[in-house]
Amino acid sequence: MLNTEVKTLKKAQQNYAQICVLPLARLRFQVMSGILFGVILPFILYDLAIGAQFKLIESQLPKFWLSICATVAGVLFARRINPLPGMSAISKVLPSFAFSYGLAVVGVLIARADYSTVLLVATFTASVASQSILVTFAGRQSSTNYYVVPGGHINRLVDQPEFSAEILVTPKLPTARNAIIVADLHFDHSEDWERTLAEAALNGVPVFHYKNILEDRTGRVRIEHLSENSFGSLLPNVAWVKLKRVFDVILCLILIPIAMFPLIFISILIRLDSPGPAIFRQERVGYRGQVFKVIKFRTMRVAVPGLTDLDPRTMARTQNNDKRITRIGKFLRRSRIDELPQMLNILVGEMSWIGPRPEALPLSQWYNEEIPFYAYRHIVRPGITGWAQVNQGHVTEIDDVNEKLQYDFFYIKNFSYWIDLYILYRTIIIVLTGFGSK
Repeated sequence: MLNTEVKTLKKAQQNYAQICVLPLARLRFQVMSGILFGVILPFILYDLAIGAQFKLIESQLPKFWLSICATVAGVLFARRINPLPGMSAISKVLPSFAFSYGLAVVGVLIARADYSTVLLVATFTASVASQSILVTFAGRQSSTNYYVVPGGHINRLVDQPEFSAEILVTPKLPTARNAIIVADLHFDHSEDWERTLAEAALNGVPVFHYKNILEDRTGRVRIEHLSENSFGSLLPNVAWVKLKRVFDVILCLILIPIAMFPLIFISILIRLDSPGPAIFRQERVGYRGQVFKVIKFRTMRVAVPGLTDLDPRTMARTQNNDKRITRIGKFLRRSRIDELPQMLNILVGEMSWIGPRPEALPLSQWYNEEIPFYAYRHIVRPGITGWAQVNQGHVTEIDDVNEKLQYDFFYIKNFSYWIDLYILYRTIIIVLTGFGSK
Protein backbone atom coordinates (compact mmCIF):
# COMPACT_ATOMS: atom_id res chain seq x y z
CA MET A 1 0.00 0.00 0.00
CA LEU A 2 2.74 2.45 0.96
CA ASN A 3 4.70 1.69 -2.21
CA THR A 4 1.68 2.53 -4.38
CA GLU A 5 1.02 5.66 -2.34
CA VAL A 6 4.58 6.93 -2.73
CA LYS A 7 4.60 6.29 -6.48
CA THR A 8 1.29 8.12 -6.85
CA LEU A 9 2.53 11.07 -4.82
CA LYS A 10 5.78 11.31 -6.77
CA LYS A 11 3.90 11.21 -10.08
CA ALA A 12 1.51 13.89 -8.84
CA GLN A 13 4.43 16.03 -7.70
CA GLN A 14 6.12 15.72 -11.08
CA ASN A 15 2.93 16.58 -13.01
CA TYR A 16 2.15 19.45 -10.69
CA ALA A 17 5.64 20.90 -11.08
CA GLN A 18 5.29 20.76 -14.86
CA ILE A 19 1.89 22.50 -14.81
CA CYS A 20 3.15 25.32 -12.62
CA VAL A 21 5.93 26.37 -14.99
CA LEU A 22 3.99 26.58 -18.25
CA PRO A 23 5.05 27.03 -20.97
CA LEU A 24 8.74 26.51 -20.18
CA ALA A 25 8.15 23.01 -18.76
CA ARG A 26 6.14 21.73 -21.73
CA LEU A 27 7.77 18.87 -23.57
CA ARG A 28 7.10 20.45 -26.96
CA PHE A 29 8.80 23.69 -25.96
CA GLN A 30 11.85 21.94 -24.47
CA VAL A 31 12.31 19.65 -27.47
CA MET A 32 11.96 22.47 -30.01
CA SER A 33 14.36 24.74 -28.13
CA GLY A 34 16.80 21.86 -27.76
CA ILE A 35 16.75 21.16 -31.50
CA LEU A 36 16.98 24.85 -32.42
CA PHE A 37 19.71 25.97 -30.01
CA GLY A 38 21.35 22.63 -29.34
CA VAL A 39 21.58 21.25 -32.89
CA ILE A 40 20.66 23.63 -35.71
CA LEU A 41 22.59 26.61 -34.32
CA PRO A 42 25.86 24.65 -33.80
CA PHE A 43 25.60 23.23 -37.35
CA ILE A 44 25.18 26.75 -38.74
CA LEU A 45 28.12 28.07 -36.72
CA TYR A 46 30.24 25.10 -37.78
CA ASP A 47 29.61 25.79 -41.47
CA LEU A 48 30.36 29.49 -40.95
CA ALA A 49 33.62 28.60 -39.18
CA ILE A 50 34.84 26.52 -42.11
CA GLY A 51 33.69 29.16 -44.58
CA ALA A 52 30.83 27.15 -46.02
CA GLN A 53 27.20 28.02 -46.54
CA PHE A 54 24.81 26.18 -44.22
CA LYS A 55 23.36 23.33 -46.18
CA LEU A 56 22.57 19.85 -44.97
CA ILE A 57 24.23 17.89 -47.71
CA GLU A 58 23.78 14.14 -47.83
CA SER A 59 27.00 13.44 -45.90
CA GLN A 60 25.89 15.71 -43.03
CA LEU A 61 22.38 14.29 -42.60
CA PRO A 62 23.41 11.24 -40.46
CA LYS A 63 25.38 13.51 -38.11
CA PHE A 64 22.48 15.96 -37.96
CA TRP A 65 19.91 13.28 -37.08
CA LEU A 66 22.30 11.65 -34.59
CA SER A 67 22.60 14.98 -32.74
CA ILE A 68 18.82 15.48 -32.81
CA CYS A 69 18.18 11.99 -31.42
CA ALA A 70 20.76 12.47 -28.64
CA THR A 71 19.36 15.90 -27.74
CA VAL A 72 15.74 14.75 -27.66
CA ALA A 73 16.75 11.71 -25.59
CA GLY A 74 18.56 14.02 -23.16
CA VAL A 75 15.42 16.13 -22.74
CA LEU A 76 13.31 13.02 -22.16
CA PHE A 77 15.77 11.59 -19.62
CA ALA A 78 15.80 14.87 -17.70
CA ARG A 79 12.00 15.04 -17.66
CA ARG A 80 11.59 11.45 -16.50
CA ILE A 81 13.19 12.13 -13.15
CA ASN A 82 12.61 14.32 -10.14
CA PRO A 83 15.62 16.12 -8.67
CA LEU A 84 17.15 13.99 -5.92
CA PRO A 85 17.68 15.39 -2.41
CA GLY A 86 20.35 18.05 -2.30
CA MET A 87 20.21 18.38 -6.07
CA SER A 88 19.09 21.48 -7.92
CA ALA A 89 16.91 21.07 -10.98
CA ILE A 90 19.75 22.30 -13.20
CA SER A 91 22.05 19.56 -11.88
CA LYS A 92 20.08 16.86 -13.67
CA VAL A 93 20.75 18.36 -17.10
CA LEU A 94 24.43 17.44 -17.46
CA PRO A 95 24.11 13.77 -16.34
CA SER A 96 21.04 13.28 -18.56
CA PHE A 97 22.71 14.62 -21.69
CA ALA A 98 25.99 12.87 -20.86
CA PHE A 99 24.03 9.61 -20.76
CA SER A 100 22.13 10.24 -24.01
CA TYR A 101 25.20 11.41 -25.94
CA GLY A 102 27.22 8.56 -24.44
CA LEU A 103 24.69 6.09 -25.84
CA ALA A 104 24.91 7.86 -29.20
CA VAL A 105 28.71 7.56 -29.26
CA VAL A 106 28.55 3.86 -28.31
CA GLY A 107 26.02 3.27 -31.10
CA VAL A 108 28.24 5.05 -33.63
CA LEU A 109 31.31 3.06 -32.58
CA ILE A 110 29.46 -0.25 -32.75
CA ALA A 111 28.02 0.57 -36.19
CA ARG A 112 31.37 2.05 -37.32
CA ALA A 113 29.44 4.96 -38.76
CA ASP A 114 30.96 8.23 -39.90
CA TYR A 115 30.69 11.04 -37.36
CA SER A 116 32.28 14.37 -36.49
CA THR A 117 33.83 14.76 -33.03
CA VAL A 118 33.67 18.54 -33.35
CA LEU A 119 29.96 18.54 -34.16
CA LEU A 120 29.14 16.06 -31.41
CA VAL A 121 31.00 18.10 -28.81
CA ALA A 122 29.46 21.33 -30.11
CA THR A 123 25.87 20.02 -30.08
CA PHE A 124 26.36 18.40 -26.67
CA THR A 125 27.71 21.64 -25.18
CA ALA A 126 25.01 23.77 -26.80
CA SER A 127 22.24 21.39 -25.72
CA VAL A 128 23.44 21.34 -22.10
CA ALA A 129 23.80 25.14 -22.05
CA SER A 130 20.40 25.85 -23.60
CA GLN A 131 18.54 23.35 -21.39
CA SER A 132 20.32 24.64 -18.28
CA ILE A 133 19.17 28.18 -19.05
CA LEU A 134 15.65 26.93 -19.71
CA VAL A 135 15.52 24.97 -16.45
CA THR A 136 16.85 27.96 -14.53
CA PHE A 137 14.11 30.27 -15.80
CA ALA A 138 11.48 27.56 -15.28
CA GLY A 139 12.63 27.16 -11.70
CA ARG A 140 12.21 30.88 -11.07
CA GLN A 141 8.60 30.69 -12.24
CA SER A 142 7.68 27.83 -9.91
CA SER A 143 7.82 28.83 -6.25
CA THR A 144 6.25 26.03 -4.21
CA ASN A 145 4.32 27.03 -1.10
CA TYR A 146 4.01 24.32 1.54
CA TYR A 147 1.06 24.34 3.94
CA VAL A 148 1.30 21.98 6.90
CA VAL A 149 -1.64 20.30 8.63
CA PRO A 150 -0.86 19.95 12.36
CA GLY A 151 -1.02 16.56 14.04
CA GLY A 152 0.84 13.28 14.16
CA HIS A 153 4.58 13.25 13.40
CA ILE A 154 4.49 16.33 11.17
CA ASN A 155 7.12 18.05 13.37
CA ARG A 156 9.73 15.65 12.00
CA LEU A 157 9.39 17.56 8.74
CA VAL A 158 8.74 21.03 10.16
CA ASP A 159 11.87 20.84 12.32
CA GLN A 160 14.09 20.17 9.31
CA PRO A 161 16.61 22.99 8.65
CA GLU A 162 15.67 25.32 5.78
CA PHE A 163 12.20 23.82 5.43
CA SER A 164 9.84 26.74 4.99
CA ALA A 165 6.11 26.15 5.47
CA GLU A 166 3.00 27.79 6.82
CA ILE A 167 1.06 26.00 9.54
CA LEU A 168 -2.66 25.76 8.78
CA VAL A 169 -4.47 26.86 11.93
CA THR A 170 -7.99 26.17 10.70
CA PRO A 171 -9.25 23.52 8.24
CA LYS A 172 -9.48 25.80 5.21
CA LEU A 173 -7.89 25.44 1.79
CA PRO A 174 -4.92 27.75 1.03
CA THR A 175 -5.49 30.24 -1.79
CA ALA A 176 -1.91 30.41 -3.10
CA ARG A 177 -1.47 29.28 -6.71
CA ASN A 178 1.36 26.80 -6.12
CA ALA A 179 0.09 25.47 -2.81
CA ILE A 180 1.02 22.00 -1.61
CA ILE A 181 -0.58 20.58 1.52
CA VAL A 182 1.53 18.28 3.71
CA ALA A 183 0.06 16.12 6.47
CA ASP A 184 0.65 12.97 8.45
CA LEU A 185 -1.85 10.85 6.52
CA HIS A 186 -1.49 8.02 9.05
CA PHE A 187 -2.72 10.26 11.86
CA ASP A 188 -6.38 10.21 12.93
CA HIS A 189 -7.30 13.81 12.02
CA SER A 190 -10.59 15.40 13.02
CA GLU A 191 -13.55 15.16 10.65
CA ASP A 192 -13.13 18.83 9.63
CA TRP A 193 -9.51 18.21 8.59
CA GLU A 194 -10.48 15.01 6.75
CA ARG A 195 -13.10 16.96 4.77
CA THR A 196 -10.55 19.68 3.98
CA LEU A 197 -8.01 17.17 2.68
CA ALA A 198 -10.68 15.50 0.54
CA GLU A 199 -11.77 18.92 -0.77
CA ALA A 200 -8.17 19.77 -1.61
CA ALA A 201 -7.84 16.61 -3.70
CA LEU A 202 -11.10 17.40 -5.53
CA ASN A 203 -9.87 20.91 -6.31
CA GLY A 204 -6.52 19.69 -7.67
CA VAL A 205 -4.43 20.87 -4.69
CA PRO A 206 -1.69 18.27 -4.08
CA VAL A 207 -1.78 16.58 -0.66
CA PHE A 208 1.40 14.75 0.38
CA HIS A 209 2.23 12.42 3.20
CA TYR A 210 4.94 14.11 5.28
CA LYS A 211 7.32 11.15 4.96
CA ASN A 212 7.39 11.53 1.19
CA ILE A 213 8.50 15.16 1.49
CA LEU A 214 10.92 14.30 4.32
CA GLU A 215 12.61 11.60 2.26
CA ASP A 216 12.88 13.87 -0.75
CA ARG A 217 14.52 16.60 1.34
CA THR A 218 16.92 14.44 3.37
CA GLY A 219 17.68 11.55 1.01
CA ARG A 220 17.04 9.10 3.85
CA VAL A 221 14.33 6.53 4.59
CA ARG A 222 13.41 6.39 8.27
CA ILE A 223 12.72 2.80 9.35
CA GLU A 224 10.57 2.27 12.41
CA HIS A 225 8.20 -0.68 12.10
CA LEU A 226 8.04 -3.51 9.59
CA SER A 227 4.26 -3.23 9.30
CA GLU A 228 4.35 0.52 8.87
CA ASN A 229 7.12 0.70 6.32
CA SER A 230 6.18 -2.38 4.30
CA PHE A 231 9.60 -3.66 3.29
CA GLY A 232 8.21 -4.80 0.00
CA SER A 233 8.58 -1.14 -1.05
CA LEU A 234 12.32 -1.39 -0.38
CA LEU A 235 12.86 -4.32 -2.73
CA PRO A 236 15.00 -3.19 -5.66
CA ASN A 237 13.87 -3.06 -9.27
CA VAL A 238 14.58 -6.60 -10.51
CA ALA A 239 14.98 -5.53 -14.15
CA TRP A 240 17.56 -2.89 -13.23
CA VAL A 241 19.41 -5.38 -10.98
CA LYS A 242 20.04 -7.62 -14.01
CA LEU A 243 20.81 -4.81 -16.45
CA LYS A 244 23.10 -3.11 -13.95
CA ARG A 245 25.08 -6.33 -13.59
CA VAL A 246 25.67 -6.35 -17.36
CA PHE A 247 26.89 -2.73 -17.26
CA ASP A 248 29.17 -3.54 -14.30
CA VAL A 249 30.89 -6.35 -16.19
CA ILE A 250 31.22 -4.40 -19.45
CA LEU A 251 32.75 -1.39 -17.67
CA CYS A 252 35.25 -3.65 -15.88
CA LEU A 253 36.27 -5.34 -19.12
CA ILE A 254 36.86 -1.92 -20.68
CA LEU A 255 38.75 -0.36 -17.74
CA ILE A 256 40.91 -3.24 -16.50
CA PRO A 257 43.19 -3.35 -19.60
CA ILE A 258 43.47 0.45 -19.59
CA ALA A 259 44.23 0.67 -15.86
CA MET A 260 46.53 -2.36 -15.65
CA PHE A 261 49.89 -0.57 -16.00
CA PRO A 262 48.96 2.43 -13.79
CA LEU A 263 47.79 -0.01 -11.10
CA ILE A 264 51.07 -1.94 -11.33
CA PHE A 265 52.97 1.36 -10.95
CA ILE A 266 50.90 2.25 -7.86
CA SER A 267 51.64 -1.20 -6.39
CA ILE A 268 55.37 -0.55 -6.74
CA LEU A 269 55.03 2.86 -5.02
CA ILE A 270 53.16 1.26 -2.11
CA ARG A 271 55.88 -1.35 -1.64
CA LEU A 272 58.57 1.35 -1.71
CA ASP A 273 56.68 3.59 0.72
CA SER A 274 56.31 1.04 3.55
CA PRO A 275 57.02 -2.66 4.21
CA GLY A 276 54.26 -5.09 3.36
CA PRO A 277 52.15 -6.25 0.41
CA ALA A 278 50.62 -3.77 -2.02
CA ILE A 279 47.20 -5.41 -1.85
CA PHE A 280 45.02 -5.50 1.25
CA ARG A 281 42.32 -8.16 1.67
CA GLN A 282 39.61 -7.98 4.30
CA GLU A 283 36.51 -10.02 5.06
CA ARG A 284 33.35 -7.99 4.54
CA VAL A 285 29.63 -8.69 4.41
CA GLY A 286 28.09 -8.28 0.97
CA TYR A 287 25.20 -9.28 -1.25
CA ARG A 288 22.49 -11.21 0.62
CA GLY A 289 24.67 -11.31 3.74
CA GLN A 290 27.43 -13.41 2.15
CA VAL A 291 30.97 -12.88 3.48
CA PHE A 292 33.64 -12.16 0.85
CA LYS A 293 37.17 -10.78 0.74
CA VAL A 294 37.36 -7.24 -0.57
CA ILE A 295 40.51 -6.30 -2.51
CA LYS A 296 42.05 -2.85 -2.04
CA PHE A 297 45.41 -1.15 -2.25
CA ARG A 298 47.05 -1.15 1.16
CA THR A 299 46.96 2.36 2.64
CA MET A 300 48.04 1.52 6.22
CA ARG A 301 51.14 0.10 7.81
CA VAL A 302 51.00 -3.64 8.35
CA ALA A 303 51.57 -3.34 12.10
CA VAL A 304 52.05 -0.45 14.51
CA PRO A 305 53.52 -1.06 18.00
CA GLY A 306 50.90 -0.60 20.72
CA LEU A 307 47.90 -1.22 18.46
CA THR A 308 48.12 -4.98 18.02
CA ASP A 309 46.21 -5.71 21.25
CA LEU A 310 43.10 -3.76 20.32
CA ASP A 311 39.82 -5.58 19.69
CA PRO A 312 38.77 -6.36 16.10
CA ARG A 313 36.13 -3.58 16.05
CA THR A 314 38.72 -0.93 16.87
CA MET A 315 41.21 -2.33 14.39
CA ALA A 316 38.56 -2.34 11.64
CA ARG A 317 37.65 1.32 12.13
CA THR A 318 39.58 4.18 10.55
CA GLN A 319 39.93 7.15 12.89
CA ASN A 320 40.45 10.82 12.06
CA ASN A 321 44.15 11.43 11.36
CA ASP A 322 44.79 7.71 11.82
CA LYS A 323 48.53 7.23 12.42
CA ARG A 324 48.45 3.88 10.63
CA ILE A 325 47.88 5.55 7.24
CA THR A 326 51.00 5.78 5.10
CA ARG A 327 52.13 8.79 3.08
CA ILE A 328 50.97 7.43 -0.25
CA GLY A 329 47.94 5.96 1.53
CA LYS A 330 46.64 9.47 2.25
CA PHE A 331 46.67 10.27 -1.46
CA LEU A 332 45.10 6.95 -2.42
CA ARG A 333 42.28 7.40 0.10
CA ARG A 334 41.62 11.01 -0.85
CA SER A 335 41.46 10.16 -4.57
CA ARG A 336 39.66 6.82 -3.96
CA ILE A 337 42.28 5.09 -6.11
CA ASP A 338 42.72 2.52 -3.32
CA GLU A 339 39.29 1.13 -4.28
CA LEU A 340 40.14 0.35 -7.92
CA PRO A 341 41.36 -3.25 -7.35
CA GLN A 342 37.76 -4.02 -6.38
CA MET A 343 37.08 -4.27 -10.10
CA LEU A 344 37.98 -7.92 -9.57
CA ASN A 345 35.27 -8.19 -6.90
CA ILE A 346 32.83 -6.68 -9.39
CA LEU A 347 33.79 -9.12 -12.13
CA VAL A 348 33.05 -12.17 -9.98
CA GLY A 349 29.71 -10.72 -8.86
CA GLU A 350 30.56 -9.88 -5.24
CA MET A 351 30.25 -6.13 -5.75
CA SER A 352 28.93 -3.44 -8.07
CA TRP A 353 30.34 -0.06 -9.04
CA ILE A 354 27.54 1.64 -7.13
CA GLY A 355 25.77 0.44 -3.99
CA PRO A 356 25.99 0.50 -0.18
CA ARG A 357 29.60 0.20 0.97
CA PRO A 358 30.41 -3.25 2.42
CA GLU A 359 31.47 -3.14 6.07
CA ALA A 360 34.24 -5.18 7.68
CA LEU A 361 32.90 -8.40 9.22
CA PRO A 362 33.43 -7.36 12.90
CA LEU A 363 31.75 -4.00 12.30
CA SER A 364 28.86 -5.52 10.36
CA GLN A 365 28.21 -8.02 13.15
CA TRP A 366 28.30 -5.21 15.71
CA TYR A 367 25.95 -2.96 13.72
CA ASN A 368 23.56 -5.85 13.15
CA GLU A 369 23.31 -6.40 16.92
CA GLU A 370 22.77 -2.72 17.70
CA ILE A 371 20.66 -1.43 14.78
CA PRO A 372 17.26 -2.90 13.81
CA PHE A 373 16.80 -3.80 10.15
CA TYR A 374 20.55 -3.40 9.46
CA ALA A 375 20.71 -6.67 7.50
CA TYR A 376 18.27 -5.34 4.88
CA ARG A 377 21.01 -3.15 3.39
CA HIS A 378 22.46 -6.38 1.93
CA ILE A 379 19.51 -6.79 -0.42
CA VAL A 380 21.59 -5.23 -3.23
CA ARG A 381 25.23 -5.72 -4.16
CA PRO A 382 27.64 -3.47 -2.25
CA GLY A 383 29.46 -0.85 -4.27
CA ILE A 384 32.72 1.03 -4.59
CA THR A 385 30.73 4.23 -4.11
CA GLY A 386 27.17 4.82 -2.93
CA TRP A 387 24.41 7.22 -1.91
CA ALA A 388 25.62 7.41 1.70
CA GLN A 389 29.21 8.07 0.63
CA VAL A 390 28.34 11.06 -1.57
CA ASN A 391 26.09 12.54 1.13
CA GLN A 392 27.74 11.60 4.39
CA GLY A 393 31.30 10.41 3.81
CA HIS A 394 33.13 7.80 5.89
CA VAL A 395 31.61 7.01 9.30
CA THR A 396 32.00 4.22 11.87
CA GLU A 397 30.17 5.24 15.08
CA ILE A 398 26.76 3.69 15.81
CA ASP A 399 24.81 6.97 15.65
CA ASP A 400 26.40 7.89 12.33
CA VAL A 401 25.91 4.37 10.96
CA ASN A 402 22.21 4.56 11.82
CA GLU A 403 21.97 7.68 9.64
CA LYS A 404 24.04 5.95 6.98
CA LEU A 405 21.56 3.07 7.01
CA GLN A 406 18.75 5.51 6.25
CA TYR A 407 20.72 6.70 3.22
CA ASP A 408 21.20 3.07 2.14
CA PHE A 409 17.45 2.38 2.40
CA PHE A 410 16.70 5.51 0.38
CA TYR A 411 19.02 4.18 -2.35
CA ILE A 412 17.34 0.75 -2.27
CA LYS A 413 13.86 2.27 -2.34
CA ASN A 414 14.76 4.54 -5.30
CA PHE A 415 16.94 1.92 -7.02
CA SER A 416 17.19 2.96 -10.69
CA TYR A 417 19.61 3.88 -13.46
CA TRP A 418 19.07 7.56 -12.64
CA ILE A 419 20.19 7.49 -9.01
CA ASP A 420 23.22 5.42 -10.07
CA LEU A 421 24.07 7.96 -12.75
CA TYR A 422 23.73 10.82 -10.29
CA ILE A 423 25.90 9.04 -7.70
CA LEU A 424 28.57 8.56 -10.39
CA TYR A 425 28.37 12.27 -11.20
CA ARG A 426 28.66 13.22 -7.51
CA THR A 427 31.53 10.75 -7.01
CA ILE A 428 33.60 12.47 -9.70
CA ILE A 429 33.13 15.78 -7.88
CA ILE A 430 34.02 14.15 -4.56
CA VAL A 431 37.18 12.56 -5.98
CA LEU A 432 38.31 16.04 -7.00
CA THR A 433 37.54 17.50 -3.55
CA GLY A 434 38.39 14.56 -1.26
CA PHE A 435 35.08 14.81 0.64
CA GLY A 436 34.54 12.24 3.38
CA SER A 437 37.93 10.52 3.13
CA LYS A 438 39.88 9.36 6.20
